[in-house]
Amino acid sequence: MATATALVARLDNREADYRVQPHNIEAEQALLGAILVNNDAFYRVSDFLLSDHFFEAVHQRVFELMASLIRAGKIATPITLKTFVGEIDLGGITASQYLARLAAEATTVINAADYGRTVYDLAIRRQLIGVGEELVNVAYDAPVEMPPREQIEEAERKLYALAEKGRYEGGFQKFDGALRLAIDMAASAYQRAGGLSGISSGLRDLDQRMGGLQRSDLIVLAGRPAMGKTSLATNIAFNIAKAWRGERQEDGSLKSVDGGIVGFFSLEMSSDQLATRIVAEQSGISSYKIRQGRITEGDFARLTDVAAQIEKLPLYIDQTGGISIAQLVARARRLQRQKGLDVLFIDYLQLLSGSAKNGQNRVQELTEITTSLKALAKELSVPIVALSQLSRQVESRDDKRPQLSDLRESGSIEQDADVVMFVYREEYYLKGKEPRPGTDEHNKWQIEMEQAHGLAELIIGKQRHGPTGTVALQFDADVTRFSDRADEARLPDHL
Repeated sequence: MATATALVARLDNREADYRVQPHNIEAEQALLGAILVNNDAFYRVSDFLLSDHFFEAVHQRVFELMASLIRAGKIATPITLKTFVGEIDLGGITASQYLARLAAEATTVINAADYGRTVYDLAIRRQLIGVGEELVNVAYDAPVEMPPREQIEEAERKLYALAEKGRYEGGFQKFDGALRLAIDMAASAYQRAGGLSGISSGLRDLDQRMGGLQRSDLIVLAGRPAMGKTSLATNIAFNIAKAWRGERQEDGSLKSVDGGIVGFFSLEMSSDQLATRIVAEQSGISSYKIRQGRITEGDFARLTDVAAQIEKLPLYIDQTGGISIAQLVARARRLQRQKGLDVLFIDYLQLLSGSAKNGQNRVQELTEITTSLKALAKELSVPIVALSQLSRQVESRDDKRPQLSDLRESGSIEQDADVVMFVYREEYYLKGKEPRPGTDEHNKWQIEMEQAHGLAELIIGKQRHGPTGTVALQFDADVTRFSDRADEARLPDHL
């Protein structure tokens, strides 16, 4: 008997601990009543509130009907709604009587937006509870093929999706707010080294053409294999991290004043291969010599000095291969939250996978990837530099300089990108065309090789904020380093 009594007591305690999901029926009624009395109240909440946000099923139905009528240019009143609501059990009163009571007890239209936000916030909290419950349930019964890291990333994705939903401050803004942002950007450019509105790439001529890497931009850097895409990306990433300077704000946060904190997704190379490249670029010692151990004692001392400088830089590398766009987005958000993030590099686009929706082909998948990257650039307010392969049709032309039509697999890359740049080195193609020595063609070829030696072209094929054109760069093949070409106007006169 004692055991039974204890069991009953325990069950009673459980029932007492039972919690109803957060809701506010009175706020829902007040909002619906305000709309019934004055349909203009609907437009104060229509840009963020949906019928699903209401807790009570009857209220969902009423709001959905009112929205349909108002958007169709008709009047939503208890009388016009009566026909569509139908028979509903409301505890002794009819649907018509309930609608009339809502209208009779309505608040003014002025309060409609506040009630709408209350209903909306409570709906987000209920969805948050749902994410938490699913997280717990999956953790208890996770399948063997689902590692904890994958569950964490999936939970992060859902939480951030919910965070984006939980915002109702969008829509039109007064122009003075946008004007203040423009003035702040100009002030930042004035304070930043080089006077650029964006983040300096460390390449003078490129910065002059683009004004630096602009926040919220998706920048595609494309080229055929062996053109030096990864090398150029690591050069720019290093330059930005090396120039980083931060200032502590009043709230304790750290704000980047110059340069930036860099995230680098290396989907093709391992982190040690990428590190070897950067060390080679900065030390001037060939990477193949480093890998083969063909270095002197002096070279080794130089390597350790360079490595000691690099390890202090705010440069973070993720070498995970074959990740999905959802995983990349989750990790980029996490990096910005934990360490900060000013520029994001991705090497390269075609190695990312989409969400694997049924019936989705590769073109649709790449469209999803580029659209998600552009949205991520806007959300994090950072430039994203994504590397991309080019199709083989480049090789079939006499002039092998890339064009926008050469972007591989999808026109979405060209459409979604704010800037598209191509790396081109004539020297690479000339090397494979060497005629027989001693002939006139060989002499002509040697002259062309001398002119093309060390010359790289960065072709800006698209730029939303400025002109297109070609930027000439110096390329040192031994250490895979890009740098500015010498300005002949600044060279000393020859004697």
